[in-house]
Order: sequence, then C-alpha cells, then structure tokens
Amino acid sequence: MTRNTIFLCLISAALGAGVSILYLEVPRTRVAMAQQTEPRLRLPTAPEAQVTDERVPLDELSPDERVNVSVYENVNRSVVNISTVATRPSAFMLLEYESEGAGSGSVLDKEGHILTNFHVVEGARDIQVTLYDGKSYEATPVGGDANSDVAVIKIDAPPETLFPVKFADSSRLRVGQRVFALGNPFGLERTLTIGIISSLDRTLPTRNNRTVKSVIQTDAAINPGNSGGPLLDSKSRIIGMNTAIASRTGQSAGVGFAIPANMISRVVRQLIEDGRVIRPETGIALVSRTERGLRIAALAPDGPAERAGLRGPKLIRERKRQGPFVYEYQTVDRSAADLIVAVDDQAISTADDLLTIVESKRPGERVKITVLREGAKVDVPLVLGESE
Repeated sequence: MTRNTIFLCLISAALGAGVSILYLEVPRTRVAMAQQTEPRLRLPTAPEAQVTDERVPLDELSPDERVNVSVYENVNRSVVNISTVATRPSAFMLLEYESEGAGSGSVLDKEGHILTNFHVVEGARDIQVTLYDGKSYEATPVGGDANSDVAVIKIDAPPETLFPVKFADSSRLRVGQRVFALGNPFGLERTLTIGIISSLDRTLPTRNNRTVKSVIQTDAAINPGNSGGPLLDSKSRIIGMNTAIASRTGQSAGVGFAIPANMISRVVRQLIEDGRVIRPETGIALVSRTERGLRIAALAPDGPAERAGLRGPKLIRERKRQGPFVYEYQTVDRSAADLIVAVDDQAISTADDLLTIVESKRPGERVKITVLREGAKVDVPLVLGESE
C-alpha cells in the first residue's frame, strides 16, 4: 500500500482513525449557467461563418485526434451506465436504509451479458442498465468474484442494440502506451478521458487479504462512476477494467488502476458457465515463510497435497514416567515439514506467489511442486483439486 488512500469506487467503510473508504456515489448532475446581470460585449460575427450541424470532417483533424475519435465512435455504444439500489443496515443494526449507487459496464455479447466490477453490484437488490440509446433494462446477476472484483450481469435487450467489446492481450502492454478510459463519471454518461499506461504489474488489495496482480496503472482521469468501465488501447480493444484510484480527496489525482484483460477473460468465462470462479486447490492449508522457502505448516486431511506425499510438521508422541505415574505428551517437529521452493519450475518466495501460479491452472491439472526435504530437492507431482 502506498501512503495515498485507495478509493474503491462506490464502497463505503471506515478504516481506522482519519482514514476511510467512502461512498463515491454519483448523483445526477445538472449544469446551469449563472444568470447574467451585466451586459456583455458582443463580438462581430465573420460574414462567412455559418451555423451548421455537421461534424468536423475527419480529414481536418490531426492524426492523434482521428485516433481519439475512432476509439470513441467504435466503443461508445458498447459502454453502459449501471444504477443500483441496495438495502443496508443502519449503524444501530435494527433499521435498514436504501443506498443508491452508480457505475459503468461493457457489453460482452449479443446475449446481453454485461461486464462490471463486483463492488458496483455487490448486495444490490435492483440493478438497472442503460444502453447508449437511452433505454434502460433490469439486470439479473450471473456471477461475481470478490477476489478479482469482477462480476457479470445480464439484460434482456434486442440483440441489434448490443455491441460487444473486443479484448486485447494485456500481457503485451508497454509503459507509455496511450490508453482511453470510457465510462460514466459523476453520472456523465459515456465520457472519454485519455492518458498513458503509467506502470504495469502493480498489485491491488482485494478481499480475504488477497491481491490482484498485473494491475495496470494509468494517468487517464478516472472518477466515481468509472468503476466497471473499459480501459482501451488505440485499436479500440479492452486492455483492462477501471477499478480504483489512489487519491487524498476521493477524486482523480492521476493515479488509476485497471484489472488486466487477460484475468478478466479467465474469470468471465467461469462466471458465465458456472456462476462462480472454480479455483484449483492444492490441499496445503497453511504455510510459513522462511529464508529458504515456504514451510508447510498444515495440510488438509486427505487433500491433494497429502495424497501426493507432501509432508507437513511431524507429530511426536512421547511417554514420561514420574514415580508410579506415566504421562503421555506430544510435540510438533516443524523441521520435518517440506519447504516449497518452486511450482512448475517457477521459483516462489511468498504465499501469494504460490497462489498466483496455482490459480492460473484448472482443477484436475497436474503440477510439479519442488520442495527441500532433508537437505535435498525433491519434485512431487500433484493433481489439483477443486476449492469449495
């Protein structure tokens, strides 16, 4: 974590003295001109100037402007506005109140599946999706994953009004590459902002003390209401989904974060097929970090790791006689446990490294766990199970 507060759009909670994650709720914004009380100087209009409804021809724009216009016009109809109503308990826990929120989303297919953030629709009892043409549809949840902050909802809209987005390979991105954020900041629908990729491979904390890896950092303006909207490349393809900002004020400070497209693709496929993310399970219940590797502290009984022959701490039972009495006691020899140093020949040093490699697999796949055992390296084949 940096010293800046991470504001997750549309979440509210208190996190200690002086630091809070606030509701970044988006009210309908009305822009009004102040009444003019003094006469203003009117400039003469050039005789050749004419009022026209025609747009500026593309050949009159600069190459950069043509790219900007192209991205907007290609993806504008693919971005949706999401409004939610949730019932939340009051501070007294005896009463409930209604909380309204707003966010963005992207059309995934002609069947009406919509991509957004998990935190945008979490706990919502009513979800409304507004398309580019202004028509709104009630959405139903398909599935969500709090660990990656990805959710899929579905609307029943005519296929001809749905324009699916295209995905890019986010593993090929470069720092300095131009990007485009499209969403509904402060309720201002389908707003385009432009920036660059400021950094790659950032980590972002999520639920259950987990982190999302390979997060994209951008300086494109991202504000409350942008959550769930696409981050695009100059070819109009999604490279990520805007998720969070680092800010002291709750508004854009030029440090935004997007979940990478490759992770989204893996998660979305499972959410549509199964309604949840089915993660592979090693059966290693607990590890402790050491200078030489991850020591296995506990194994799930009859789990994949135990069946594969991985070793946890050894339980030693002993008896001791004191006079006419015999006492039985037990000790734990942690030094007998395996030290995990690699998975599929990829070196690991933290529990998050282990989870990142394992969760790129599917249940039923075989992985090679390299451990230090009695001073020697041993390769243990392990068939991944399925998490509950």
